[in-house]
Amino acid sequence: MKILVVDDDLYIQQLVAIHLGKEGYTVLQADHAEQALLLLENETVDLAIVDVMMPGMNGFELTRILTQDLDIPVILLTAKGQLEDKEKGFLSGTEDYMVKPFEPKELLFRVAVVLRRSERAVQEHLQAGNLSINRRNFEVAIGNETLILPLKEFELLSLLVSRANLATPRTLLMDYVWGEEHEGNEMTLNTHINRIRDRLKRHGANVEIQTLRGIGYKLEVSK
Repeated sequence: MKILVVDDDLYIQQLVAIHLGKEGYTVLQADHAEQALLLLENETVDLAIVDVMMPGMNGFELTRILTQDLDIPVILLTAKGQLEDKEKGFLSGTEDYMVKPFEPKELLFRVAVVLRRSERAVQEHLQAGNLSINRRNFEVAIGNETLILPLKEFELLSLLVSRANLATPRTLLMDYVWGEEHEGNEMTLNTHINRIRDRLKRHGANVEIQTLRGIGYKLEVSK
């Protein structure tokens, strides 16, 4: 997934970009709103992290354009914590709001939450190779064979298929399936992924779930 970071504080910009990169996200960076909008003429992103106080167009104005005109979810960053600033942020369309200084780990968690909301809007029918998924009736079809998977395996596979050939961070998978209380579920995630792999192999699916060390997983169609 691709995330745009817009902040005139280069230290914050680099800090956020480094931590996002470690989680497997592709990061675009801009020093101000005008540069961000110029980037978006040729790029599509899944989320923007925007500083409120910037020269020229402020973060509230940029957020309004991103959310209303470009349909890009936003997390606002600001040094202020006053209630009226939070109200302005949410009225401009932001999904979430963080006050500086913040813990990078908390920002990553909030990024995963916002992306999960976007992923929930994924289309009902998904396809990768000879594997198809019907999200309405929770059916997985491999060729002419139809399977019913346990719910958590179904959700994990659905997310991986919806992001076929893209790296999917472990945090995103865990938050998507287990919600905010996913602490300590990494071994459970491994177990579920291995079960899904076994099912795919047993039923002749021509897709594979690759492990991306230190990042997460990627579903690919076998050659």
